[in-house]
This record gives sequence, C-alpha cells and structure tokens, in this order.
Amino acid sequence: MRLLFIGDVVGRAGRAIVNERLPGLIRDWTLDLVVINGENAAGGFGITEAIYNEFIDAGADAVTLGNHSWDQREALVFIERAPRLVRPANYPAGTPGRGAALVDTRTGKRALVINMMGRIFMDPLDDPFAVADRELNACPLGEAADLVILDMHCEATSEKQAMGLFCDGRASLVVGTHTHVPTADHRILPAGTAFISDVGMTGAFDSIIGMAKEEPLQRFQSKISRARFEAADGTATLCGIAVETDDKTGLATRIAPVRLGGILDEAKPAFWGQAAV
Repeated sequence: MRLLFIGDVVGRAGRAIVNERLPGLIRDWTLDLVVINGENAAGGFGITEAIYNEFIDAGADAVTLGNHSWDQREALVFIERAPRLVRPANYPAGTPGRGAALVDTRTGKRALVINMMGRIFMDPLDDPFAVADRELNACPLGEAADLVILDMHCEATSEKQAMGLFCDGRASLVVGTHTHVPTADHRILPAGTAFISDVGMTGAFDSIIGMAKEEPLQRFQSKISRARFEAADGTATLCGIAVETDDKTGLATRIAPVRLGGILDEAKPAFWGQAAV
C-alpha cells in the first residue's frame, strides 16, 4: 500500500497547493491513503469546518491537529461531527473529539491514524508514550489495522525519535510535525516502521516557519509585539513523506520525502521508481 503524509499546512498558500496538487498525486501515484496535518490551516492558527471539508474533498482521508487544535473555537464543536479529524490523544479525558480514528483506504483496507503531542517545551499533557501504547494495543497492526500512522506533534527531535523507536514494529509510519522545518533523517527503523523527525510544512517558505517575516523579525530584535502573526503569502511548497508498505505486515518497505513547488521543489515525479532508503 502507498500512503502520503502532508506536513503542517499553513494558511491560504498551503491550502492552495494542497488543492492544486493532491488530486493529481493520488491519481499518478495510486495512493491508498492520504493524511494531512491541518492545525495551522486557518491563517496559521487552527482549523475551521470549511477548511476540514476542503481537505476531505481534495482527497485527504484523515486530518491531524496539534497544539493549535482549538485556536478556532468552532473546532471544539464541529470536531464531534468530523470523524476523520484527529486531535492529540493525550489531551485530558473529556476533551472533545478523538485522538485516534480508524479510516478506510481507497482499496478497502483499514488504517489507524493516531495524533500525539509531546511534552518537552510544550503544554504538560498526559504521557504520550503510555497513551500511544494504549492505542497501539487496542488496534494492533496486522490484526485490527492494515496501516498505522502516528503523527508525533512536538518540539524536541529527541522526543520524536524516542516515539519512533517506541513504536518500531507496531506502526507503519511515525512522522514528526510542528517545527515546520523538514529534516533529512527519513528512514525505515530496524523493526520496519518508517520514520522522519519532521516532515516540514506546506506553505510559503519565504517566511519564518510559515509566518510573514516582518513581525517575527522585529520581535526577536526588540522583544516587543507590535502586531499579530500573519500567515505568509506567496508561492508555496508542499512537504510530505511517502511510504510504501508490505501488504501482509503493514510495515514499511520504502520511504522518501516529497517536496513539490516553490523554494524546495526537488522535481521527483517518479517517486515510486526510486530505490528504497
């Protein structure tokens, strides 16, 4: 099976390139599953119901969130009627929505999508490792699910790497999100789980992690907030990670970064013809 995870979509520029490129990628690469991190999709802060539906209409099978889950207050309500919108599973009990979702692939297989948030330099939530263990035990790869994707949304690369190794052999893909800067450490771990520390963002890379440059620059220099952050306009790059899995085990056999359009375009239309990494 072939899956594509698209990194943190930021603002209008990020949404535009997803809408433009995703349908063709699904067709040309015969993708079975597409997951998008959409927590910055509404002007850089949160997600709205209209944007969630836009992603689903473009071909996304699930949308994950993170620390900006509730920046758009309507998300607290509409998440209950959005079965493929997944917020961090280690939020406190009683938080609206779900931290994991079992969705159908285009070929009728079952994919478990889990969202988790780290605790280093972030809000002190429940233990992500204990919660991940619970979710993986409840829906084991190769038994209750044909694919398992875990979005580890956090600051520290060490925490992301630890989660990858913790899930090795029990997940098809553990993908790091949140820092918006793509890393070069994509690989298949010893027991067969595909991993990358940060998939990168989908948005205008002529920016500071997706935000228009002026306000972050002056804040770093003066420590004074003069205006709110605004998502950057301009040509966007779509950053993602593509994984091919073994049909029998659900574990990864190939992995490669996807960086299309804009500054980071690597012009790799024949991804599935590349050698395994």
